[in-house]
Amino acid sequence: MMKNLRWKFATIVAVLALSAWVVYPIDESLRLGLDLKGGVHLVLRVNTNDALRAETETAMERMRSELAKAGATGVNAELLGVDGFELTGVAPEHAALVRQLGADIEGTYNRESGAGGTHRFTMKANVRYQLADETVRQALRTIENRVNALGVAEPVVARHGGVDQVLVQLPGVADVSRAKEIMGSPALLELKLVEAGPLGSREDLLAPHGGQEPPGQQVVSGVGDGTAGVSYYLVQRTPVITGRDLRNARPTLDEYNQPAVSFSLKPDGAAKFGNATGQNVGRALAIILDGRVVSAPRIESRITDEGRISGSFTQQEAQDLVLTLRSGALPASLTYLEERTVGPSLGADSIRAGITASLIGLGVVTVFMLVFYRFSGINAIIAMGMNLLILLALMAYFGATMTLPGIAGFILTIGIGVDSNVLIFERIKEELANQKGVRAAVANGFDRVFLTILDTHVASLIAAAFLFQFGTGPIRGFATTLTIGLLANVFTAVFVSRALFEAVLAGRQTARLSI
Repeated sequence: MMKNLRWKFATIVAVLALSAWVVYPIDESLRLGLDLKGGVHLVLRVNTNDALRAETETAMERMRSELAKAGATGVNAELLGVDGFELTGVAPEHAALVRQLGADIEGTYNRESGAGGTHRFTMKANVRYQLADETVRQALRTIENRVNALGVAEPVVARHGGVDQVLVQLPGVADVSRAKEIMGSPALLELKLVEAGPLGSREDLLAPHGGQEPPGQQVVSGVGDGTAGVSYYLVQRTPVITGRDLRNARPTLDEYNQPAVSFSLKPDGAAKFGNATGQNVGRALAIILDGRVVSAPRIESRITDEGRISGSFTQQEAQDLVLTLRSGALPASLTYLEERTVGPSLGADSIRAGITASLIGLGVVTVFMLVFYRFSGINAIIAMGMNLLILLALMAYFGATMTLPGIAGFILTIGIGVDSNVLIFERIKEELANQKGVRAAVANGFDRVFLTILDTHVASLIAAAFLFQFGTGPIRGFATTLTIGLLANVFTAVFVSRALFEAVLAGRQTARLSI
């Protein structure tokens, strides 16, 4: 009997010591959520029309380019909204080619032919829906990657409200403007061959072309060649490579010891880059970031898998650019619909209110157990205290975030722990009323209630699992705390409480039990 007790108490002491070691100091071991630590709450809209327009424009430009290669001159291409385009001026001898090219994209677009060599392409409704949904999901992944790179503890990034809305919660973030800039920056990197420029005005640049952008080319503004103000470049519309071809990016210094960003390319991107630079030695290559030329170096020789973006960057701007490039480009722009900032003082008030509620609940339960179950209530109080310590330790170990709903789960754990002890104590009282000895009554009480406790806890765990699976941040915080508390309670109510009873009854003949 004594040997059995020794290993039980050794286990209890070991669990207590390990829990205390994990929790200490509690202000550093536990992560606090937005409502306790302060931070920013954002609701964003993903402008899915941007992705639809980009997809349509790409298809239109590809078709125009193929027609130009086939000698179809005089063909005009025009966007019709975000999900359609129209070709006009197609000669009869090229109509078959248009139909062939249309067949290649018939899974995405419907084609209608009209008089005068007109062909209209409209994106199918199901494709439009799928592309919009994919755009939102890709935006979610990109935003989450960028937020994680910021080092935010337990951020929340999830769909919210409408199908195109995203909820972002950033606990502990003080520089809200920088976080918004990093999350919302498209980080669309394009490298395009320069046809003309830089010049000081758009009009001067397009003057040789009758004031219009030539087919397959576009005007992009940006930095000049050492001149003040904005300069303009005429570049090829189709990029040599884009940010999708990047393998990695890192901050570095340029030849003038100024902050810059070096990048390396994936094998496919390196092959395209090598071919393009090898065939265009001596020409300028515009490095375009989010629609603006940041530099336009001259190609001195064939370049394969390495490159550098230089410009008037600060060290922080270079690091932020690396972060956004690594996380990938956003598929569409973002619009901020809602912004709420929770200050640290408000979070501290929430912590104080939660601790006060926990202490009051613990105090009332303690008084109830001592009055109703006398000295046996001390057993329940010890088990309950150990339950809470294990709960805090497991939350700290797994990196779970404590939120206001989590504190509610913490308080609920007190009630669940006491409920288990009430079941056990009431069963012991029934055994004593049936004229069983004290030791037999205690043993039977624990044995016969065990399955009942297990059933109730399993049912609660199932409910907590559904809350975690389908809930958002705060609901998940409650579910996490509840789950850990339930698992800890099985150990303390069944193992710890029974060991305490056995220790009191060991080595003595006890005719009565204070219960």
